[in-house]
Amino acid sequence: MQIRSFAAADTEAVVALWEQCGLVRAWNDPRKDIARKLTVQPELFLVGVDDEAADRADLDGSSDAEATVIGTAMVGYDGHRGWINYLAVSPDHRGRGYGRAFMDEAERLLIALGCPKLNLQVREGNDSVIAFYEAIGYANDRTVSLGKRLIAD
Repeated sequence: MQIRSFAAADTEAVVALWEQCGLVRAWNDPRKDIARKLTVQPELFLVGVDDEAADRADLDGSSDAEATVIGTAMVGYDGHRGWINYLAVSPDHRGRGYGRAFMDEAERLLIALGCPKLNLQVREGNDSVIAFYEAIGYANDRTVSLGKRLIAD
């Protein structure tokens, strides 16, 4: 897998991946989430493309955006904490270390920005994802996450 910044041509493949991974919710329009991210630190919106498809695109002169998107990570830094959203790896490509590769790249980028701590949220009951994060060094901060919708999608 090759990790690169999101390109506009990736939109439909990214939305399809998020739907396949169960990340889309009725109250979050994924296309609006993408559009919003592209206004703030767009270079931190990462996609992973299949190496073989990327190599074929390079050989025939087509763009990387035509390669198969198999993963994503929406990374952000607000000057106090880093955040990860929409970490997704295609079910067909799991178990190959790609989730870890996204987290390594996110951490590298955030450290380069001077970010001292990375936060993320996992939906309650998503035990396999919690176990993934714990296995790579993340711990439950024993905090309560509160939210308020400001703009209805």
